[in-house]
Order: sequence, then C-alpha cells, then structure tokens
Amino acid sequence: MENYILYEEVGKGSKSVVYKGRRKGTINFVAILRVDKSKRPEITNWVRLTHNIRHKNVVTYHEWYETSNHEWLIVELCTGGSLETVIAQDDHLPEETVRDFAIGIVSGLNYIHKLGILFCDLTPRKILLDGPGTLKLTNFSLSKAEGENLEEFFAMIGLEESPTEIGESTPRKKQRNRKKGSPVYAAPEVIKGADFSIASDIWSLGCILYEMFSGQPPFFSESFSELIEKIISEDFRPPQGPAGTKPSEDFLALLNSLLQKDPQKRITWSELLRHPFWRDAFSDSDAACPNVSNQRVKNESFLKSDSIEVSEISIASERTSGSLQKSFKIENPADLRPKSAMNEESNESIFLLSSCSTLRPGTATEKNPADIINMQHNIEMTKGEELCPPQDLQSKIKDLLFIDADLIVTPVIDNPKIMKPLPLRFDVKTLGLPALSAEKLVLLKEQDWDNFLTQICSLMDSAEKAGPRVKLNLLSYLCSVASNKETSTRLINSQAFPLLIQHMRGAPNWDVRAKLLRVLGLLAAHATELNESVPVIEAISLLTEMVRDNFRNSKLKQLLLPALGELIYAVAVQEEKKEHSRESWNIPLAAYTVLMRCLREEEEPVIHHMTSKIIENVCTTKTSQVQGFITGDIGPSLWSLFNHSTVDSLRISAISALCRITRHSPAAFQSVIEKVGLGSVISALVTGIAKVQQYMLTMFSTLLSSGIHLQRLTQEKEFVTKIVRLLESPSTGVRAKTFLLILQVLMNNKEMLLLCCQTRLVMYIERDSRKATPGKEQQSMNEYLSGCLNLLIYHIVGVLPGILGEIITALSNVSGRKHPSATQTKHLKMCIPNMTIVLHLVTSQIFRPQILTEDFLYKFSNLLDQIKSVDTGETNLEGAVGQAASDELIRTALSVIEAVTQHPALLTLHHSPEHQDNVIGNVIQSAILLLYNMVARKETNMKLLYEQGLVHHISNMIVETAALYLDVDDKSRLKTTNAQLVLLLDILHCMLKYTTDVVRLVMQAQRSGQGGDPQTAEDLLLVNQPLTDLMSLLIQLLPSEDLDIYENTSQCLKLMVQLYGGDNQDSMSPDNMESFAQVLLSKREPTQQKLLLRVIKRLITSNEKHLESMKGEGDFLIQTIKRLAQDASLNADVAVASLALEVLRTVGH
Repeated sequence: MENYILYEEVGKGSKSVVYKGRRKGTINFVAILRVDKSKRPEITNWVRLTHNIRHKNVVTYHEWYETSNHEWLIVELCTGGSLETVIAQDDHLPEETVRDFAIGIVSGLNYIHKLGILFCDLTPRKILLDGPGTLKLTNFSLSKAEGENLEEFFAMIGLEESPTEIGESTPRKKQRNRKKGSPVYAAPEVIKGADFSIASDIWSLGCILYEMFSGQPPFFSESFSELIEKIISEDFRPPQGPAGTKPSEDFLALLNSLLQKDPQKRITWSELLRHPFWRDAFSDSDAACPNVSNQRVKNESFLKSDSIEVSEISIASERTSGSLQKSFKIENPADLRPKSAMNEESNESIFLLSSCSTLRPGTATEKNPADIINMQHNIEMTKGEELCPPQDLQSKIKDLLFIDADLIVTPVIDNPKIMKPLPLRFDVKTLGLPALSAEKLVLLKEQDWDNFLTQICSLMDSAEKAGPRVKLNLLSYLCSVASNKETSTRLINSQAFPLLIQHMRGAPNWDVRAKLLRVLGLLAAHATELNESVPVIEAISLLTEMVRDNFRNSKLKQLLLPALGELIYAVAVQEEKKEHSRESWNIPLAAYTVLMRCLREEEEPVIHHMTSKIIENVCTTKTSQVQGFITGDIGPSLWSLFNHSTVDSLRISAISALCRITRHSPAAFQSVIEKVGLGSVISALVTGIAKVQQYMLTMFSTLLSSGIHLQRLTQEKEFVTKIVRLLESPSTGVRAKTFLLILQVLMNNKEMLLLCCQTRLVMYIERDSRKATPGKEQQSMNEYLSGCLNLLIYHIVGVLPGILGEIITALSNVSGRKHPSATQTKHLKMCIPNMTIVLHLVTSQIFRPQILTEDFLYKFSNLLDQIKSVDTGETNLEGAVGQAASDELIRTALSVIEAVTQHPALLTLHHSPEHQDNVIGNVIQSAILLLYNMVARKETNMKLLYEQGLVHHISNMIVETAALYLDVDDKSRLKTTNAQLVLLLDILHCMLKYTTDVVRLVMQAQRSGQGGDPQTAEDLLLVNQPLTDLMSLLIQLLPSEDLDIYENTSQCLKLMVQLYGGDNQDSMSPDNMESFAQVLLSKREPTQQKLLLRVIKRLITSNEKHLESMKGEGDFLIQTIKRLAQDASLNADVAVASLALEVLRTVGH
C-alpha cells in the first residue's frame, strides 16, 4: 500500500480527486483516483469490467485500494487531459483532426463491444489523451455487460457492503440514479426508457464526432425538457467547423447514419468500419479489436484483503461475437478484492507524499506530539468508557450472536435473484370494474370497499363463463395492487381469499393457476395481519398436494413453491406476533416433506433457491413452524447447495438458511462439520465473501455457545490462526463476529491467548477500538463491533492477573533449586512463554490503562525478584527450560519495565506516599538490578543493549535519580534513592569499562602489528559519547557521604576522562572545582587522592577552556592542591606530591 508516491492534484470531481503518482522503485507514473466510499459500487463495476483489458485506446487498470473513507483506484496516467478540455480550448477541430481522434475512439469502442461491454455513458469527458496524443476510453463506472441489469448489480454490491441497510424491499432510487448518464449524449430510445445497447453507444459516438467538429453537441438546451424534446423529435443542425467550414460529404453522411433516431436504422459496426470517411483505416478486420485470447492477463498486483467479493456477483449474460467470448463472472475469487489499509490502521495516508520528508523507522529520537496527543486521548477514552462488565458473560455473548443483518428477510415470490418476474399487464377497458390503484383502495370507506369486493367476486364467477382471458386480466389487476401492505391485508382477510382458493381447485389450465398462485403469494408476502378465520392452512394443504402431484414437473413447482413458502412464512410471523401457537394453523407435515425433497441434488437450481429461501425466511422466526425443518439431513443438504452451486445468490441463501437453522438447532452445523470435515468448513470460511463469512462466524459462535465441539475447536491452532486473520477484513460485521468468536475460544482455552497475541490480535483490537467517526449507515454496525470488543477486552483484562500469578508460582516453585523436578519443568515450559502476553498488553494503548493496577505492580515486583535469582544463577532455570527461554524471559521482563516506565502518568495513579517505596521503588530497583546483572556478565551481547537505547535510558535514569538524591528537602526516600543510584552507577561503570577494554585491545593489536578493528572502537566511542553529559553531575556527587556512591562516581569519572578527556564544557565550572576541592580535603587515602588528581590533570590538559577556567576561577582548588602537595611531601607520599605538582605547574604555579 506504500508502493506509490503521491504528487500533485491533476483533477477533481464532486466525490473524487485525481492525483499524479509514481510506483516506488520505478519511473512508471500513474493516475491515482481517490473516490468517496459512497461510490464503491461504481468503482467495483469499473474494476470488474476493465481489469483484464489491455488495449491502446482503453485506459489500463492497475489495482485498487480501500481505506476507511475512500476507494483508491490506480490506472494509466494520461497527461493530455480530456477530449472535453481539448474541445473547450480549440472550440472547433479540423476534419482531419476529428478523423484522427475518432479512429482511436472507434477502435476502443469497437473493442469493448466485441468483449460484450456497453459503455452506456460515452462523453468527451470520459475520453482522455496520453502524451503522444492517443485517445483512451476511461471511467467505466456506469458501463455494463450487454443484457445485464446494472441496477441489480449496484443493488447487490450495496447489499454486500451494508446488509443492515439494503433489503429487497428498499426503494431503488439510489441505484436507479446511479445508472443514469449524461442526457446530452443519450440516444432517443434510452431517453424513452429503453435499455442501453450497442446502437445507443454508436449514437453517443456520433454526438462526440459532431461536437469535435462544430464545438457543441448536436442537441443542447439549458432546459431539460427542451433537450429531451430535441433529442427525440428534432433533426440536428448541419455542423459548421472552423471559420464556418462545412463538413465533407463523407463526414456528413457518417453523422447522419450515426445520429439516426431509429436504432434499427442506425449504422452497424460492420458498416461503420467500412465507411469511406475512415479512408481504409479499419481495412484490417482485427484493427479495431485485437485477439482477446491474450487479454485475460493475470494482474500481478491483484488484491487479497477480505472485502466484498465482486467475483461472487454473477453477470447473467455471456455474449458471443464472432470468435470472441467473454464472461464477466470473475474466474479467480481473489482477483477483484481491493487491497485494504487495515494493517496500517485504515488511515488515509496510504501513499507517501512527495513533499514530505519521511523518517525511516527507528531514526526518530522523540515522539511525534500528535502521537502523544492521540495516545493520551485513547487512554482517556478507554478509562472513560464503561467496559460493560457482565454478570454473566455467556448471556451477553448470546445476546450478540445474531443481529438484524443476520436475519434480513427477502421475498420468495417475484424475487429477481431467484427468477426474473414476469411483467404485470392488464387491460383497463375489459376489466369490468374501476382500475383503482392500491393507494386509492386503501382510502376507500367500508361501504365502498365492500362494494369493490362484491364486484371482484362477481367478476371471478362470471369470468368462468366468459373465458380464461377475462379471468387472467382480473388476476393481473389483483397482482398489481397486492404489493401494497394495507390493500393485501384487507384482501387476504376478506371473502376474496377463500374464493381464490376455490378457483385454484377448479382452474381450467395452468395459465390461470399460475396467475392465481401469484395473487395468493403476493397477498401472503405483503399482508401484515391474518385473522384466525382465514383458511390459510387449507391453501397450504392444497398447494402441498399440487406440488406432490406434479413433483417431476420442475416448471410447475416453480409456480407453486413461492406461494407455498410465502403462506408458511406468513403463518410463522403471525404466530410470533401472537406469542402462542394456534392449533388451527398447524402446518401439515406433508408440506415439510415436499420441501425437504426439493433440496435433493437432482433438482434444478431455481427449485433449490426457492426452497432455501423458504427455509431461510421461516427459520428467522422463533416459532413451532421452524421445527418441521430441523431434521438430521438439513445441515448437510444446505451445505451441499452452498458448496456445489454455481449460482452466487443461491449459495448465499443456502448458507443463510443453514445459519438460521443453527440458531434453533446447533446440531445442524455440527452435522456439517462431522460429514465434510472441519478443514473443508474452515477453508470455505476463509475464502468466502464478507456475507458468507459473517454467517459462518455466527454458526461457529453459536456452536461454541451451546457447548458443542468445544474441545475440538478451541484447541485447534490452525482454526484459531485463520480466525484471527479474518480481522483484516474491511467488513465491520465480519470483524465484530470474529472478535466474538475469539472471545469464546479464549473463555474455553486461555492457552490460545498467546497464539492470538502472536498473530497480532492486540493490534487488531487497537485498530477497531479507535473511535473513528462513522457514517450514519455504519453507525449500528460500529455499535455492534464496540459491544463485541468490550466483552473481549473485559475478558482479557480479567485473565491477565491469573497468567502473571501462574508465572510467579512456577518460578517460586523452583526458586533456589539447582535441579527442578520433571513436574516443575513441565509447569515452567507452559507458563514462561506467557510472559509475551504481558508485554503485548502493557505496550497496548487500549489495555495498558486497565492492567496497570496496584495489584499488577505488586505482582510484577515479585516476578522481578524471582527473575533476579535466575539471573544471578541462584535458580537454575536454564537447566529446566534451556538458555534461550531463560534469556527470553529476562529480556521480555525488561521490555515490560521499559513500557511501564514510559508512561509515568499511569504510574502516578498508584503512587501514594505509603506505597511509593515498596511498590514503585521495588519494581524499578528490581529492573535496574536485572539490567546490572546483564551488563556485568562478559557473555552478554552489549551491542544488542546499545541498539535498544541503553545509553539514553541509563543517562535519563541517573539524572532523575541523582536529582532525588541531591534534593535536600525530601529525605523520605533517601534509602531507596541511594540504593537505586548505586545500581545505576554500577551499570554506568560497566558500560565505560566495556568501552575501555575494547579500545585498549584495539590499540594493543595495532601496536603489536596484529591490525585490530579501529572502526569498532570508534563506533563504540561514538555510541557512548552522550554519557559525557553526565560528567558535571558526577563531579557534584563526589562529596557524597555514602561511600558506595563516592566510589562508583570516582571510578566512572576516571574512565570517562580517560576515554573522552574534557569533552564536557562544564566539567571545570566554579561549582565543580569547589566539589573537587572539598573531596581532596576530605579524602585522606593516597589512592583516592591520586585518582582525583589524575582526573583533574586529564581535564585541564585535554581542554584549553578548562585550563583557563582553573587559572581564572579556581583559586580555592589550587590552594587545596598546594596544601595537598605539602602534606604529601611531609608524609613522604611521592606519587601524590608528584601528581599535585604536575597539576600546579600546568596552571602556572
């Protein structure tokens, strides 16, 4: 996702911005489109139609990305702008230029037509020019496959993306608006309501050629109604070119044939390519359309994030033109998923900006202020949130297993995803009663309504004599009004419903029966209330009998099943409303039997789909009607439909039905796992589209919640690993249900928490816990995600103390033992790796504020005490678990300490005076002692410690601890501070000693002619140089009354001045020279005096500034050294006297 450099903005639309970009590591420039998320269906359509197209006159698609707010489309960069811009700039183009430009447009358009793609909205704005001037078609967002319903495609995309918002009954205004193009270039038949076609694209081509020559479209008006009238009725004016030039006869003839209002008379492709205007430019039959067999190139950068699978959306039509065949059902399900930015926290900064300097990881020494602000915000947010600690976690989980999105009901009857519904037409003149609309029928008064019903019944009876055509006309009218809820409710509860059943029995032919079935089905589907007197069971029994009698006739079953399914579902809904079962509405067992027979493999997909949808709908309710579907074969049967069907909507209905059956009987999903194997089910989960994953995660959670397959699922590492990976999905619903499933796994097997942490669970939790502002359409799903996350966080926070306690217990059991027992060793091997869990949680912004409690700090202090005994060799942990595991435990413990100390604001919450020494002091002191034991060991890899920032951390801790030590007003913590300072000075001495030894060895090797590695010594000196900032502080500590502090300080100073001389400019400040004088007066041991004199000598001989400082402001120190020289002479201490005289001579005394 960071593969591209983003340059300047090159274009902008109402919901999109186009940038110039470059693929990193190459000189390949591209166009990067940032498109609003609401345009996801259009971008999906663009990608699925063009991802395999490679033609010089079609803009090449490269790849696409998805972030939280936008889609990012990477396509070929065209630097020449759009044809619209060229026309606006030049006003008119010469006919020769029009011909040259048009050849490219015609070549590209003919190519996509031969692939079966209709452009549908061909305008100058959607034709771009590259640098050399080649014209290219772009923006296929409103294009489609020939014969395809683009409205249904967009609706399906919307349903996949936001299942809680879009149902079958949702108005399609938004989808209809999407497929509208520019009316200026639309063909007359399209204006009148006909579908787009090759002929309509050819009309648009004619409009563009006309506009290139004349500077304006052939039909134009500021008034929309006038524009429509012109396109439909008026002829275009003869075009005029530059300076009033007229078109050639060939060009005018071409325009006339292109802009022919009757599509049947409009020029065809074969005629168009042979037209004399082109001057034999298309004489080669393949010139406009190269061989497609080479076009199905695999894009090496196809995407792998779990997004909506466009590949699962089938394009119904497959067009054959000549030797070309092209299906837009994608062969590889992974091909058209957008790359997701979820691993990069879904931010919008997925491309590197060319104007920004970007630090490489690890080079920054300070935190970005924005990061600090964000961290503080997240801490406050988490503390302020109620984690909803449940009294019964399991009951909370059960409340979250199924949400509204899992229980959407769509009709069986007239469902275009199952079978395209037949159009409803009736003749008003021969109807025999006023053809009132459904809305007007609702407004009828009771008396008028009764009269209307009387008319219907009378006409139904009289139609028997008049013939089937009259009855069909009346039934068609009833179908047209039955889709209204209020009208259908009144009709189904009237005498008309029994009459319809009666006529069903005596219908003269299946044409009449089909129409009666449709009326019955629509009434049942849309009625909101059923009276007990409605003979609905009689209707179900009749339809069941008819299905059974015509079971081998698939066409008749296709007529019967929708009405049967709607009636059964209507009964179930009414029972659920009344909250008690009506004995008069018991569904006959025969109905369930025939429906279960319809699930057999030999049935047609349409029958399978209808049956699955019936089961799906009925099992949405919690009623007795569900029990008829719960059989031993129902799970495997539905799974077989899902697994083997090639109809995508059928697969979704089958898995949805199985999910809803599992809600009532988890054994249904259990039988699937036992029959096909857990591996196959997991594979289907991982590779499924977002909606399928959501259903399958729900079934797994339901299974675990019921206690089935607990041990098998919660101990299967592959299962857990693949589940965690689903958190990369861009679907909020999938991630929410994944968190819920992980929670149940951890509740039943806490050992899986380590595996989850290793597979980045904490990172995923952090990402989804950030309160990004969601759109309204996502609000409910984000609330659901938040609920699942809160339960998971609550559980993990609750189990951490137990994990920490087990580690402490395991270590304390072997404390002081040189040879742990086999049982103790086994316990250690189980517990010690869990230290990684502690580190993951402590370093998490979400978990840290909740786990850093006083209890945690006490326990961790005890843990460090145990680790100290391991590090000192008192406890033989290496013998039990191996050196690698022992070292890893120590390193992890140190990392935890580092993470804790980086957030003092949290520590102050548990920093009361009575607890400060024994809580904070013990933890920090234990960590420092642990670090000292590491740096003091010769076998320790110091390079690794330096890379982890050893110099920086030690310097800061010495400064802070020394400040406490020198604070004369606060002596309450003197003992703790002394001990801590001594340890830190010990560490500093070890670091300086290590550096000194390395430098000495290199120098000795060079003197002896053995070479040595001076670069290593120089690098080490450079890394440690910041320690010289401590020199002035160390001098201030010299007068300390604590002998350990004095000893460590003087030794550190000795090594520091040997290595760096007087690099610190404040070393010989007046205060520091006074400190030297005090110490020289108080220390009577010659060894101590010699060390201090050597330090002073090194400082003034290595830095001229220090020498001048001592000469000018060091009288007290000079007098002290004179006195020391006299005393040493008297005591015959030649070494001290000699060093003192050397210092005095250097300063001119």
